[in-house]
Amino acid sequence: MSEDKTIEILKNAILLEKRGQAFYGKVAEQASGKAVKEFFEMMADEEVKHVKILSDQFKVYQESHAFTPGEYNNDFSGNIAPRVLTQELKEQLSAADYEAAAISAAMSMEENAIKLYSNRSAEAEDPNEKALYQWLADWEKQHLYFLSEIDKELTEQIWHDNSFWPF
Repeated sequence: MSEDKTIEILKNAILLEKRGQAFYGKVAEQASGKAVKEFFEMMADEEVKHVKILSDQFKVYQESHAFTPGEYNNDFSGNIAPRVLTQELKEQLSAADYEAAAISAAMSMEENAIKLYSNRSAEAEDPNEKALYQWLADWEKQHLYFLSEIDKELTEQIWHDNSFWPF
């Protein structure tokens, strides 16, 4: 792949993560419940880490035209979900229309990130670049999982509250 395209993808990835950070930070600021605030702060913090990693790789790539190996923690075992998807969080989200709407917007952002990172990981020839983008795609899939689970519960709650069930 050309150097220009590699730089372009890194720039887009950094921008994507910064937008996610800003979005999650704003939702956290405006959150009405403590659990909701903490959830969106956690999401914003993870985006900050991704920006740092991508920015560091961008600097190295500009100097050496190569990616450096990273020590990426790939603990996506599911142990995180029960700690994040608490009953308190679900209850507070179901009572807050703004935060519930933010979940849908966040899901779209995460899907875009997964697509960008997965595609780049598949195309990359540099094994360090491939590992970086696969790690990012896996993290964004975890984010999407959290958001999807919350969205599913909110949808079911709305259906229940409004008697939308067909039986």
